[in-house]
Amino acid sequence: MQKLEKRIFASDVNESNDGLAGYLLGWVHEVRDLGALVFLILRDITGTCQLSLRRNELSKESLSELEKISKESVIMVDGVVRAEPKSRLGAEVKVMSIKVLSKSVEPLPYDVVGKVKASMNTRLEYRILDLRRPEHRAIFLIGDTVLNACREYLRSLGFVEVRTPRIIATATEGGASLFEVKYFDKIAYLAQSPQLYKEELVTIFERVFEIGPFFRAEESHTRRHISEFTSIDIEAAFSNYEDVMDILEGLIVHVIMKVLFERKRELELLNVNLKVPRRPFLRITYDEALRELESIGIKKKWGEDFTTEELRQLGRKHLGFYFITHFPTDSKPFYIKPCESNELLSESFDLMYQWLELSSGGTRISDRALLERRIREKGLNPSAFNYHLKVYDYGMPQHAGWGLGFERLLMVLTRKTNIRETILFPRDKFRLMP
Repeated sequence: MQKLEKRIFASDVNESNDGLAGYLLGWVHEVRDLGALVFLILRDITGTCQLSLRRNELSKESLSELEKISKESVIMVDGVVRAEPKSRLGAEVKVMSIKVLSKSVEPLPYDVVGKVKASMNTRLEYRILDLRRPEHRAIFLIGDTVLNACREYLRSLGFVEVRTPRIIATATEGGASLFEVKYFDKIAYLAQSPQLYKEELVTIFERVFEIGPFFRAEESHTRRHISEFTSIDIEAAFSNYEDVMDILEGLIVHVIMKVLFERKRELELLNVNLKVPRRPFLRITYDEALRELESIGIKKKWGEDFTTEELRQLGRKHLGFYFITHFPTDSKPFYIKPCESNELLSESFDLMYQWLELSSGGTRISDRALLERRIREKGLNPSAFNYHLKVYDYGMPQHAGWGLGFERLLMVLTRKTNIRETILFPRDKFRLMP
């Protein structure tokens, strides 16, 4: 088969390109065989388009190739774009010749068209087929824009992108949710966050950010918990919690504006009506949140974390993005700074979207003696953090930062309710493959 010179993409198949001749490459999304006339839906990187083939106009070679066609086969066709009012897109490609480049199995184990509803387990079992559905692929195209927009925004504010180790010797936050790994003749851990490293690096670069995978041996098997996730982290010298809250607000607004500008088609595929939030975001304190819950009959002991149901109640009142600030010091990691006016409270915050926590951050402790005290109060041994503590002897400025869950943010932007839908190949307690 001799292909024509110009490649036509699915997005080129419209009324304005009537008469455009060229070749198309892609996957067979659907087949409708009417005998003398065959319609194929071809899918490529730009979307889908309709191909029409008349058997009496095809060569013997093309007719033979047509008989091989199955859903998800990779094909190449030569043809001409023709305006066609009866077509859903107002145009189709009249095919002159066709060749099957790679034939798929029949029947497929998963319905890429989506006419047969599949469970989340089935979707993940056949993930590559699942991701071929245009509406599922759209999630990750939006995600690509989100990551690019984050880098663009943070660099505009003078942040430097860094890369920190994923194999570490000490638990950053002293928790039990760590993956142990055999590291030659030692025991090491997979990093939960870049926290201590990014704090140290502000003494070099002042403002740093990192976007990368982190790990948590998460026992909770819920729609928002996962074992391997992507975190967007920043740390800024000469800043406090209010400064980095402002940066986080600005980043969220910038990201949404970029998604609206670059991914209109994908948002339409997902039927998502995204709006740019107004700044400043609402800010309520931990104590105010307790009073809000008490006003609807939910009494809570001071100092406890909010349960999922309590967060859902708060989310029903506060639609969209909002901050909860000044959590009890004991409920936060050892590196979060207590308030000078009341050490029981901390200079901390969580960014919420309705009931879903997206980000956590705050002012960090910049005094070594106070940091050692807080490490002990958490039941940890300061000697395990010796390398980190030594940095405080070399001049540590006031600093603050946050970590933002990329997949949780993507859940919000795409209106998905299960975090596994926003990860190409999710990892949880029950899934290690594919």
